[in-house]
Amino acid sequence: MSVYQHEISFSSPDDTCEFAQRLGGLLAPGDVLLFEGEIGAGKTHFARCLIQSLLPQPEDVPSPTFTLVQTYDASDFEIWHADLYRLTSPDEVVELGLTDAFETALCLVEWPDRLAELSPKNALTLSLDMTDIPGERRMALRANDDRWANILDQLTNG
Repeated sequence: MSVYQHEISFSSPDDTCEFAQRLGGLLAPGDVLLFEGEIGAGKTHFARCLIQSLLPQPEDVPSPTFTLVQTYDASDFEIWHADLYRLTSPDEVVELGLTDAFETALCLVEWPDRLAELSPKNALTLSLDMTDIPGERRMALRANDDRWANILDQLTNG
């Protein structure tokens, strides 16, 4: 199995949102995105833009910080947006039903370190970092699954 990795910089929140929308158009049920980064790095902003781009009707997309999971109905599949920051054990992930959703829904997971051994091996990890320039973000995308090679190539070269 190969490791696929790309890095990209966004000069503004709008640039970040545009990239998230492009990625959203390439995703399918069973895809899992793992968002890493400090508080304020842009994880929720990216996820919100991606989710809104897939919804048939505009709808508010709040941060799932307190609800832990928010679900949405895209045209052909369900989207699960999880914020695991407040979890203390991987067992809580199972109780939320998230491990089942990994198989059937598009899952966006913030604070994926809380998954521990439950982290899907076929996920795409997106690591966001702030830079010294206000509004600018850097993102490293990496995956071990061959499915992501073509997607990352389309996103970064096309």
